[in-house]
Amino acid sequence: MVAIGSSKSNHRASIAVLVALVGVLVVPAAVALAHEARSVHLLDAVYAIPVAFVLGLCGFAFARGARGRIQWTVGRAGGARRIRVASILALLAVCLAISAAISVGVYEFLLRLEH
Repeated sequence: MVAIGSSKSNHRASIAVLVALVGVLVVPAAVALAHEARSVHLLDAVYAIPVAFVLGLCGFAFARGARGRIQWTVGRAGGARRIRVASILALLAVCLAISAAISVGVYEFLLRLEH
């Protein structure tokens, strides 16, 4: 028997926060790895840029799904604060990925001008 006023957890909101947080941390972690490891060069961190971008978009998608769950359960699912945090982190992940891509593009352009 289910109580009428029972609250259900919104796991999508938690997943959205986790995915968006990983998206934010991917590029700085790749740069730190390139700084610490001798076998990894800084330009090898470029491979983390699309990963951060896709994780940011996935964070947005999970946040949207969690928001839909709140609407579907008429507010009983909860997690509105986690959805807000996930959306901010997802936006930050996408912005970091775009700014990293621009900086790598400018660096490559300057290298081409040098030769």
